[in-house]
Amino acid sequence: MPDDPARVLVVGGAVLDTKLRTTGTPVLGTSNPGSASWTPGGVGRNIAENLARLGRPTVLLAAVGDDIAGESVLGRTAAAGVDCRNVVLSSHPTGTYAAVLDDDGDLLVAVADMRATDELAVVDLAALPGLLATSGAVVADANLDTEVVRWVVAAAAAARVPVVLEPVSVAKATGLAAVLDDGQPVHTVTPNVDELAALVGADLADSVDDVVRAARALHERGVEHVWVRRGTRGSLLSIRARVDAPRVVLVGAPPVEVADVTGAGDSMTAGYVHALLDGADVVEAARYGQVLAALTCASPDTVRADLTEALVTTRLSPSHPPTEELVR
Repeated sequence: MPDDPARVLVVGGAVLDTKLRTTGTPVLGTSNPGSASWTPGGVGRNIAENLARLGRPTVLLAAVGDDIAGESVLGRTAAAGVDCRNVVLSSHPTGTYAAVLDDDGDLLVAVADMRATDELAVVDLAALPGLLATSGAVVADANLDTEVVRWVVAAAAAARVPVVLEPVSVAKATGLAAVLDDGQPVHTVTPNVDELAALVGADLADSVDDVVRAARALHERGVEHVWVRRGTRGSLLSIRARVDAPRVVLVGAPPVEVADVTGAGDSMTAGYVHALLDGADVVEAARYGQVLAALTCASPDTVRADLTEALVTTRLSPSHPPTEELVR
């Protein structure tokens, strides 16, 4: 990726999030006392807002409905500094994502209505080729239809713009796997272990050996970097130095008192891309992303309203979070 500051083009979902959190230990099958909040969300939108708050020029390509929810989502996103002029107005309602969290802030279950994003088609993204000409990176989330993701990856490859793919969920990762079968160059994919298993079509234990083996399978399909999120244990970054012997680095997770885990993965991706475009190598970029994820977990907000580059860099030191390079 280029060393000079560059714009990021984000293509993905934009929804209105509902967060429901129990005030005590949740009990299934009955009503639980708790609290509720509403905020703009969507994986692509969250990544875009994080990038903008870090000072990165960012364009969002997404779909919202012609409704109050859509106005709210776009208003907050644009106010954060994201260029929303290419957002598509859908005939479907603005997407909604409802997350139920336990009293520790961990996700219990989530339900998404993403029809506006599901129906977004290649013809709706006519602005993308022109935007690629002045972008340093593309981030696409797998909430998009598989054929749209395929087209975005191919267009980015033709324009020689690095592309980062966010699998979103196990169900969405299954569709994304077909895109990776095309063999187009992909700079980075960012799954958790379950999503990685869906990408390779095999059961995986959350062990270093299994994760490294699956990452190598993605390297063979054209993916240069596989960055696997492992929760409180940090992440594993597999780098295609050679397909038969990738470089593997474990990146630690900073300790954090969790307020809410929603949006942590989105902020990790945003921090990683931002650092890369500032000239960091991929290991430094992954460390930057880990710090931003910890800051997000410590906040009740899906995207911290007080997020700045200075906030992240003050938490980042040459030795923290730690890394361990595996000799294999």
